[in-house]
Amino acid sequence: MEHPYLEHINSPADLKKLPKEALPAVCDELRDFIIRELSHNPGHLASSLGTVELIVALHYVFDTPDDRIVFDVGHQAYAHKILTGRRDRFHTNRQFKGLAPFPTPAESEYDAFVAGHASNSISAALGLEMAAEMQGKHRQVVAVIGDGAMTGGLAFEGLNNVSMRQSDMLIILNDNNMAIDPLRGGFTQYLVDITTSAHYNRWRWKTYQWLTRHHMMSEKGTGAIRSISNTAKSLLTGQDKNIFQGLNLRYFGPTDGHNVLELVRILSEIKNFRGPKVLHIITKKGKGYEPAEKDQTTWHAPGEFNPETGDRAPQENAPTPLWQEVFGETLLEMARKNKHIVGITPAMPSGCSMTIMQKELPERVFDVGIAEGHAVTFSAGLAKDGMIPYCNVYSSFLQRAYDNIIHDVALLNLHVVLCIDRAGIVGNDGATHHGLLDMAYLRPIPNMQICAPMTAEDLREMMQIAEMAEGPIAIRYPRGRSHTCPAETPREAVQYGKAVRLREGNEVAVLTIGAIGNTVAEAIDSIDGPGKTGRFAHYNMRWLKPIDTATLDYIGTHYKEVVTAEDGIIQGGLGSAVLEYFADKNYPVHVTRIGIDNQFVEHGSTKELYNLLKLDKQGICESLLSVPEK
Repeated sequence: MEHPYLEHINSPADLKKLPKEALPAVCDELRDFIIRELSHNPGHLASSLGTVELIVALHYVFDTPDDRIVFDVGHQAYAHKILTGRRDRFHTNRQFKGLAPFPTPAESEYDAFVAGHASNSISAALGLEMAAEMQGKHRQVVAVIGDGAMTGGLAFEGLNNVSMRQSDMLIILNDNNMAIDPLRGGFTQYLVDITTSAHYNRWRWKTYQWLTRHHMMSEKGTGAIRSISNTAKSLLTGQDKNIFQGLNLRYFGPTDGHNVLELVRILSEIKNFRGPKVLHIITKKGKGYEPAEKDQTTWHAPGEFNPETGDRAPQENAPTPLWQEVFGETLLEMARKNKHIVGITPAMPSGCSMTIMQKELPERVFDVGIAEGHAVTFSAGLAKDGMIPYCNVYSSFLQRAYDNIIHDVALLNLHVVLCIDRAGIVGNDGATHHGLLDMAYLRPIPNMQICAPMTAEDLREMMQIAEMAEGPIAIRYPRGRSHTCPAETPREAVQYGKAVRLREGNEVAVLTIGAIGNTVAEAIDSIDGPGKTGRFAHYNMRWLKPIDTATLDYIGTHYKEVVTAEDGIIQGGLGSAVLEYFADKNYPVHVTRIGIDNQFVEHGSTKELYNLLKLDKQGICESLLSVPEK
């Protein structure tokens, strides 16, 4: 498909030059462009297909970048990137040194705020509007919230404050009944109920327009329409206000989010209305591409595919399962034997493979929506009265539940198992999604126990140990394919709080935790030779807390040089724990720490990023060889 309109749009100003009648064609071209680009450069497809008409209408009606559009969540925003001067670079999206995976002000003045996590748009947009007001600037501020982000508590905190401030901001609720997986919960059903009363809302909107045309009401006096509205609502539905109206937010909709001309008309009419407003639009995730419409979960981020046929690239015949699959299969095996085991996930059942248990034991799996804090406190409540919750949260998302971990789990020493998926470098989703901080922020918490598997066998055994543990326990593991211990290789089973020596060495003790131990083992093999006793001893610590003090005592008295390696921020992690212990015991040991310095890491493939950070085999070899010899 040719793109005669799109190839001449390098900014929203170019879009505004077009007649309204051309906008449907622009949407068709955008949709085709996104499909073809993502077919060979994978990204978030279905979400961005669902917001094409909305983004075109927003940039046509509002004066960006002076007017602010805050996206929530960011994988809705590909059309926004394309229309704001990044079309010719879009082929670099999510690639190393290319366009960022989500909106970020560092990349473009059109990106009003960062949008990697969910539910922050309303709060951020209110802050932007208040900042403008306090500086005497007049600008429009729009928060676009969708893909399940309204299930997050921060969104409701923002709504409450918007109603208190009586700002003029516009909140657009992109209602597609989806996050990555189908949404569940009372608020989702509530939106369905609003949608099914659409005939009332259309009548209300037409009544408002008729009264305005006949000068029977104005923006300063809305009593008439509110009276008519409440009366009609009572007569037609037996209800009074919806939740938005109850918060004194003017509600419009629901309306078809794929009718670009209607969206332009509505946005043009309501953008200057005084007071906070909510426009509720109904969209379909994957709109305009049949395979994505039929299987929205798979096509959220489908990888490479044939844009003509919809055939996805064949999956590799990997010799080992994904870490998440090891978790999901082990959890089901354990749950079959222990009726007290339950699974909790904040909107990631397929991503963390809890769907494996969900299919067989659906009554014991709880998808709580994009609400990590609630997921943790809900797990605490389950644990308080005898259940054993395995709460699976991606590492970077668990940051949003820090107080819940401390106040609701650790303070009561409750038996909650935090299964921390996507720990370490995650790749192309970038800084907002790397799981680099979990060991550092969990280690200081009293009662918290922390372990990390080097192999799939380690993960299974750690999950089993966690079943019998007392108090909170965190198991962190990375994204991607797991490592397995070869059948012919001797292996020691995981013991609580105990490290294991993988190979002997004469001069330097290398301590690792988690999957990075596999790369370190390869590096040592390349230096000393496979299986040979050389300079470097290798210890798989397995537990960060409680750390194996007996092993550290042995190392502290037998070695002068120690190297620690971890897939996380080194400030506060394994290296810090080892340094602290040696300092407390006055061991005369020099410690070299390998890890990630205090920084946010950009996006790129995991191979590129490990190389950048010198955490690949070559980089670790260089670090080990830099340790002074005796």
